[in-house]
Amino acid sequence: MIFDTHAHYDDEAFDNDRDILLNSMNKNGIKKIVNVGADIRSSKNSIELAGRYDYIYAAVGIHPSETEGITEDDMEQIKIWTKEKKVVAIGEIGLDYHYQEPDSEVQRKWFIRQLDIAKSCGLPIIIHSRDAAKETFDILKSYEGKIIGGVIHCYSYSPELAKEYVKMGYYIGVGGVVTFKNSKKLKETVEACPLNKIVLETDCPYLAPVPDRGKRNSSLKLPYVVSEIARLKGISDAEVIEMTYRNALDLYHIK
Repeated sequence: MIFDTHAHYDDEAFDNDRDILLNSMNKNGIKKIVNVGADIRSSKNSIELAGRYDYIYAAVGIHPSETEGITEDDMEQIKIWTKEKKVVAIGEIGLDYHYQEPDSEVQRKWFIRQLDIAKSCGLPIIIHSRDAAKETFDILKSYEGKIIGGVIHCYSYSPELAKEYVKMGYYIGVGGVVTFKNSKKLKETVEACPLNKIVLETDCPYLAPVPDRGKRNSSLKLPYVVSEIARLKGISDAEVIEMTYRNALDLYHIK
């Protein structure tokens, strides 16, 4: 029973075969998926997907790279969506300074605004953080005890910082990157973090694992991620699947 905690099946990369692909998940061992919003449109699409498939859940939020031009009306819409039965998280939200667009002040403003929504509605958060390690951590540290946890999506920082996030109650999201030869920090992070704080994710259609690196990703490729985590931990694939599934249920408060 594999739980993909972060996917984007509303992406146009799936326009030609979305229903065929999603209808194949259960028979291939993919039991639950959270489809994650990156802007208003994709958040709405995620809710619609969750309504069509009983095993899909939705997260709603504005990705840092999409925060230019965001208004309080958009925040009000996200707050309305948090009342939807199958919305399980606010995300993906955070900071992305890789290209410095939008301006860091704009990103920071809407990141904090969405953290306040998560605090008020009692939902966990899905954090996107790229080239913004210290600022992301400092902001989340200031909300410690005020938000009911979440996941650091597509984790890319040091094992030491990951352990600090774990102490704060966050899960570490691990996907296809862990199979890449040059992913030394992520491999070390998997080795350093307790298995009960790791969740599986794809970020599909992006970041397909080896041997399909560069191709369209999907939840069906998660067994490659499972096997690499099992190798790094010195345990069986079955143990990884069982624990990460339970972790994901706890992360999203799904009974």
